[in-house]
Amino acid sequence: MILNERTERRTNALNAARMMMTAARTAPKGKGMDIIEVSIATDDDILRLSEKLYQLSDEMQHPFMKRDAANILNAEAVLLIGTRTHTHGLNCGHCGYSTCAGKPLPVPCALNTVDVGIALGSVCAMAADLRLDTRVMFSAGLAAQKLGYLGDSHTVFALPISISSKNTFFDRG
Repeated sequence: MILNERTERRTNALNAARMMMTAARTAPKGKGMDIIEVSIATDDDILRLSEKLYQLSDEMQHPFMKRDAANILNAEAVLLIGTRTHTHGLNCGHCGYSTCAGKPLPVPCALNTVDVGIALGSVCAMAADLRLDTRVMFSAGLAAQKLGYLGDSHTVFALPISISSKNTFFDRG
């Protein structure tokens, strides 16, 4: 049997995305609490994500979101990483409030945000090890959050994944 790389790209990209999900899951978490949510968007869900980005671009008056909306259509998959809302009860003040009880619900716990950052670092390391084309996008993550792709998770980031001869997510010319 001969397997041609060009015909295997989608399968390879999805397998790589699954490995990246594992990297996010096994990344260290504050107080050992696993509140990270990770999913993969493909096909029609990428189209909906792109449409939402176009809408957000108009609403928020951020032209770069239109570039990102067009750009993610080059992805075989889009990895989504976010966190559920959960305070750690440390009263550390990193969120800007002196106690966890005094923090308004919409304000994320700083440790939740750090956990997402650590998971993103692990995911990016995995992507680099696999020589994938990707980029961390808060814009597409925001669109995914607005669409409810990770339930009620907040601080969502997206990483479009492609396998090509030129990284379309950086060389956006």
